Amino acid sequence: METISPRRSVAAVGLVAVVAVVTSALSGCSAGAGPASFDRVQSATLQIEAEGTFADPENGQSGEQPGAGSGFFISSGGLAVTNNHVVAGAGTISVRVGGDDGKEYDARVLGASECLDIAVLQVDGESFPFLGWQKGDITTGEQVYAAGFPLGDPDFTLTQGIVSKNDTSGESAWASLDHVIEHDAKIRPGNSGGPLVNKDGAVVGINYASIGELDYNFAIHRDEAQAVLDRLIDGTDVQSLGVNAQALPVDDQGEPLGVWVSSVDAGSPADAAGVLPGDVLLRMAGTTLATEGTLEQYCDVLTTQGADDTIDVDVYRPGDDTFYRGQFNGTALTAVVVPGADAGSAPTDDGREYATITDDTGVLSVDVPVEWADVDGASFTGPGGHEFLDVRASTDLEAFASSWGTSGVTVSAAEAAVDLTPESIFASFGGYTAQCTLKETDGYSDGVYTGQYQYYTGCGGVSDYVIVVAQPSDASYVMVVSVAIADPGDLPAIEHIMGSFAATFE
Repeated sequence: METISPRRSVAAVGLVAVVAVVTSALSGCSAGAGPASFDRVQSATLQIEAEGTFADPENGQSGEQPGAGSGFFISSGGLAVTNNHVVAGAGTISVRVGGDDGKEYDARVLGASECLDIAVLQVDGESFPFLGWQKGDITTGEQVYAAGFPLGDPDFTLTQGIVSKNDTSGESAWASLDHVIEHDAKIRPGNSGGPLVNKDGAVVGINYASIGELDYNFAIHRDEAQAVLDRLIDGTDVQSLGVNAQALPVDDQGEPLGVWVSSVDAGSPADAAGVLPGDVLLRMAGTTLATEGTLEQYCDVLTTQGADDTIDVDVYRPGDDTFYRGQFNGTALTAVVVPGADAGSAPTDDGREYATITDDTGVLSVDVPVEWADVDGASFTGPGGHEFLDVRASTDLEAFASSWGTSGVTVSAAEAAVDLTPESIFASFGGYTAQCTLKETDGYSDGVYTGQYQYYTGCGGVSDYVIVVAQPSDASYVMVVSVAIADPGDLPAIEHIMGSFAATFE
């Protein structure tokens, strides 16, 4: 769905509808104290300011800047809930309590989830008014109120509406949720993380997104939070690599652009991998991200792989116009260096469009110029009778196969075997490379695959030719990538190919 922009522009709204019955483990409330009534919702609602280094997806610029949002207390001991996109990557967090005449309190993040867009804070202090959770069903047509501090205004705002859909899914640029409440209580930038309450002041959900022109407003369903709230309070992140993530919209050709990283939490898996604010995550575990302009694929990978497992990642860093490969919880990001290029002189992005292609099984993938639209994904039997998955692309595959005058790429993979060595594979290309001059041979490493490459020039008098033979860290299979560049204008394609080829075996 098209939603308002989150985070630094202070534009998204809400997330996880925190739902649970407040148990003694998470209440911390004094004897006899109970949740605030409707007329005291303001006193339990927070205005949040988070400062840190953030990269703006609108202009790509990074810098220290404040972000604003809302939140609310769930215990008298200072436990509070807001959106991850309000506080992720912040160096400092301060809050003002709705009924406290502007007094500021320091806060810290206990646990967070970028996929559920929820964070639990511990606010310094005690004896705070807090909100309880609605008991029983949440029904369509139920009267609700959105509380918070929109647009950074210090004045508390409360808007009224009804639940228009009591339980729907919610894929957005900054969250991937199974249970969302749609309502028409007006929310605006800065309402992010604020409570959606019923007529008794009990929390129904947490506001996190809206479509202003359609007057659609969204809150994370109470039940979505119930399963994770205790873990967040205990300091365990859920579906999180520690980034303030926003899926970029697809381009004019419908091609995905990736997931923008606005900020990174210190000490997180993303931080350890070397991800920086302003990076764009292109693929994780061989899966192309943001194909519909949402976080769905990103979160699906975390659900399948587990945020603590080693996950391959491909990254583009606009700041230095370089592709990186590496792993979360594994090998740190390494710049993709084009084989055969002089140090510091790797081809730069030519501004052309690229598309992801796959073999017939869907296991192999690689990014190629959209002009290389002649694609074949059929497998073949290679040296020693080994079965290779294969995908190849060019403007004209027949010309690519029969002459050196046409650029193209071939990506293949086979199960590892003792006779599938770089030497044996390079030798199998002898019929082609006999027409070339070997310029360079060296080790290859890109943060995901390690092996060797050979770089040839003057092939048939017109073409450069690169062959890479590499394996993943577990050496379970062999990747073979060969690229012919007949036109100097196609040189940047090598960088895209080397920064994107992948195999995803079950």
